[in-house]
Amino acid sequence: MVGVFLGSLFGSLALGVPIAFALILAGVAIMFALDMMDAQIVAQNLINGANNFSLMAIPFFVLAGELMNAGGISKRIVGFAMSLVGHIRGGLGYVAIIASILFAGLSGSAVADTAALGAILIPMMIARGYDVNRSTGLICASGIIAPVIPPSIPMIIYGVTAGVSITQLFMGGIVPGIMMGVGLITAWSFIARKDKSELPKRQTRREIMESIRQASWALLLPVIIIGGLRGGIFTPTEAAVVAAFYALFVGVAVYRELELKDLSHVLVASAKTTAVVMFVAAAAMVSAWLITVADVPGQMAAALGGLVENPLMLMLFINLILLAVGLVMDLTPALLIFTPVFLPLAKLAGIDPVYFGIIMIINLCIGLITPPVGTVLYVGCGISRINIGALTRGIWPFVLVHIIVLILLILFPSIVTVPLKLLT
Repeated sequence: MVGVFLGSLFGSLALGVPIAFALILAGVAIMFALDMMDAQIVAQNLINGANNFSLMAIPFFVLAGELMNAGGISKRIVGFAMSLVGHIRGGLGYVAIIASILFAGLSGSAVADTAALGAILIPMMIARGYDVNRSTGLICASGIIAPVIPPSIPMIIYGVTAGVSITQLFMGGIVPGIMMGVGLITAWSFIARKDKSELPKRQTRREIMESIRQASWALLLPVIIIGGLRGGIFTPTEAAVVAAFYALFVGVAVYRELELKDLSHVLVASAKTTAVVMFVAAAAMVSAWLITVADVPGQMAAALGGLVENPLMLMLFINLILLAVGLVMDLTPALLIFTPVFLPLAKLAGIDPVYFGIIMIINLCIGLITPPVGTVLYVGCGISRINIGALTRGIWPFVLVHIIVLILLILFPSIVTVPLKLLT
């Protein structure tokens, strides 16, 4: 059954079938193999896949991200980071990392973060004489922090698929996300030593206070979201609604850069993104249900019996597979496909499902910045107008940093589990 599922799935993808339809076809292939073909099973699971209250958070977080970009929140976050570290050698690189960490607490989407911050910072870095390949690589590598620091759209998808607390996932992602940022800062500090660009003047205390004042409304949103979740004031879905309303209010009434006539474009862009994610989630439910019926996790456990007895070796093995999967598949479908396959094995080995989900998301996020299918790479290429080969040469030190962070989290689970217990 494992061969039927993976063979039909990757065979469909190799023929150019869109991922959602490939997932449905993989489910149908399992039905034929089990001699239980019934179109009603496909239809019912498609409906059940989308009919989930927790998934309602996705369209609202997507909408919040679009409203932030259109309402001027992104550039004020960049201005705030610029006032703090823009004057030091390699300062724009540090600005990119700090802005990405801050913006990660607002959008939850790697593509949205990379597009929003890259459009502002990449032209500035090129104008200052920074290497375009390395600069774009840094922006892309910083962008994948967004799905790790809450709020996170992939964490919502994993939480729904795995049946675990989305709030716990959000809280558990804070420390790993900060570690990814610190790792990038460390790597950039070595690279920036060769920077010969002219340093901008240090901003005065008055200018710094003004940039803080300008960004205060934007910086308050992650505090509201995390504080509300931590305090039990609202659920992740309600937090998404709060984020969207807050972004709309700030863009229209405070910064006054978002006009009501622009809302139609924002809503259409949000609807397109949401439709893609939700259809893939619905299609994945078809194959996930049939994976369970066919006892694919049980077959995997039997095949990997020795590894189940050794949680560390099992985690290393699963993560090697996921790193390979990330090279050829986007984050969302990979998360939906392999969570039902690998999570039962993790549970058998006594691995915490929340911890496992965070590791899985970080692993698949690395796939977003590795060729040939790295979605975030293509966003960076589009902004900086360089080819994928040049960007790959520029980004490899930062990919290495993220892999080192991933290995540390696998070797020392307490980095995630101890703060998680304190926060929840």
